[in-house]
Amino acid sequence: MRVISGTARGTKLYTLEGNQTRPTLDRVKESLFNMINMQIKDATILDLFSGSGAIGIEFISRGAKKAFLCDTSKEAINIIRKNVEKTKMQDKIIILQENFKSCLEKQIEKFDFIYIDPPYASSFAKEAVEIIIKKDLLKSEGSIVIETDNAKQVIEELNMLNMPIEIYKQKKYGRVELLFIRKG
Repeated sequence: MRVISGTARGTKLYTLEGNQTRPTLDRVKESLFNMINMQIKDATILDLFSGSGAIGIEFISRGAKKAFLCDTSKEAINIIRKNVEKTKMQDKIIILQENFKSCLEKQIEKFDFIYIDPPYASSFAKEAVEIIIKKDLLKSEGSIVIETDNAKQVIEELNMLNMPIEIYKQKKYGRVELLFIRKG
């Protein structure tokens, strides 16, 4: 796994061993960042379920102002720290070791992007979106991006929330899909 573009382009990142996490594929990352490229400069982002930190690091490498990387796993936090040090981004990245709910509940920052890549067989995406909207954590033009392998289920769960949100874009890459959500 590597940083695709920007100031840290080509830097190989450390990854977690085992199958507890699954890194976002380079082609998915490349497509994601091509779609939102014009909105990244000076953005503030939150990467929930951060794993190795690759998504947040990619945002900073491409010009985002600040990134909050959240993961509950001690092993993931250690890998994130190593990757942040390797890319020399310590001044722009805040690492948070806690579960996604407490991370969101404690936030006072508003974000341009919130990236949610939870364990696929969970309802964490729905739970996270609910907290994000209730706490008004998105800037007016902000977006939530959910990575999933079951978009149909996630969309059904989001519809059950009965909240002012809109899925404005959906992209599929093999079995992985990205859902782009904004306040409705």
